[in-house]
Amino acid sequence: MNRPSLAYSRRSSGAAGAGERGSASIQLVILMPALFALMFLGVQAALMYQGRTIVLAAAQEGARVAAAEHGTAAQGITTARSFVASTSAGMTNVTAQADRSAVDVRVTVSAHTVSVIPGWNPLISQSASMPVEKVTG
Repeated sequence: MNRPSLAYSRRSSGAAGAGERGSASIQLVILMPALFALMFLGVQAALMYQGRTIVLAAAQEGARVAAAEHGTAAQGITTARSFVASTSAGMTNVTAQADRSAVDVRVTVSAHTVSVIPGWNPLISQSASMPVEKVTG
């Protein structure tokens, strides 16, 4: 069994790839910004989903309180705002609106969520409605 010598295999591979020296650095320079952008978009999508979930839960909680038999729209607004404030998600500019009629309640909560993209401050708005509780019978 004849094997090629180690020196021969190094020389032949080195001679064939001599024109590709430094190509890995160039590939990294081109690909790294794209990979970082993709990573930041994924993180931003997760932050948007978290913000949407928190704002929706706040609207549902506010609607639940406002829909109670003796509940008011003001109680629903206060509950929704305090729900968002109790989280550690960094939501800012929280606004809540409530409309209570004799039949149903609708609470809308809006807030700006955290952003990893400079200069962009996404606004999230969610609504929840419930029927007003009535004692019958």
